[in-house]
Amino acid sequence: MADPRAFISFDYDHDSTEKTLFIGQSKNSKTPFSIQDWSAKSSMPQSKWEAIVEEKIKKTNMLIVLVGKYMASATGVKKEIKMAKDNDVPIFGVYVGGADSSSNLPDGLLRSRVVKWDWEKIAEKIDQMMGEGKNK
Repeated sequence: MADPRAFISFDYDHDSTEKTLFIGQSKNSKTPFSIQDWSAKSSMPQSKWEAIVEEKIKKTNMLIVLVGKYMASATGVKKEIKMAKDNDVPIFGVYVGGADSSSNLPDGLLRSRVVKWDWEKIAEKIDQMMGEGKNK
């Protein structure tokens, strides 16, 4: 199988820099997955955004949530998690921007499915995701 495809969910208002760094580092890591940057490039009506994002999530093998310190208030992330669950797309998270196991998580993301930003741990989670949900 080609490299698994991941949709990256992040708090646009607080973690855009971490998203850019994560994507950049992923290209230089030995972690076998590909990321497409499907972030909205312009403002659009909410219903249109939801339809576009859900179609993109359906085309991936997993949703990776970049969990920052203010993640619990990110409404778009909550919606993306729900879309992934509705479409049987497995989900895991990575702590970024100083967040850790004491940070609040968005609804639908279990603490046991969040790892620190360590490419070996991320690779283990990617392997796990490829055996779950629609990837079985």
